[in-house]
Amino acid sequence: MAQSFDYESASVSGDTDTSPLERLAEIAARTAEETGKFANVDAILRIPVTMQVVLGSATIPVANLMKLGRGAVVPLDHRVGEPVDVVVNGRVVARGEVVVVEEDNSRFGVSLTEIVGPLGQGDT
Repeated sequence: MAQSFDYESASVSGDTDTSPLERLAEIAARTAEETGKFANVDAILRIPVTMQVVLGSATIPVANLMKLGRGAVVPLDHRVGEPVDVVVNGRVVARGEVVVVEEDNSRFGVSLTEIVGPLGQGDT
């Protein structure tokens, strides 16, 4: 028999300094303790995932693709100022804004503004 999990009651109460991944880890640890089904949550939390930040996309005919060269500009479907998608293993999990990393001005980062819920609903 499958056991349901109440995501609303599992949320961390009012801790705004906690990152979404830390919240997820805490929820997973509590769930494991409550159900007793996971003997070692740390093993699950060490599983590597692929994370991508999608600035936008474009659809162009192959003929136009073949004409592209150095200096060509391909317009994307996102506009400046719109949130970018944060994708983990092919699934959108959050949205955010592109920022310059303070410690190293030659790198970009993402400031998360929205966490996408289990059914694609935003949790700001």
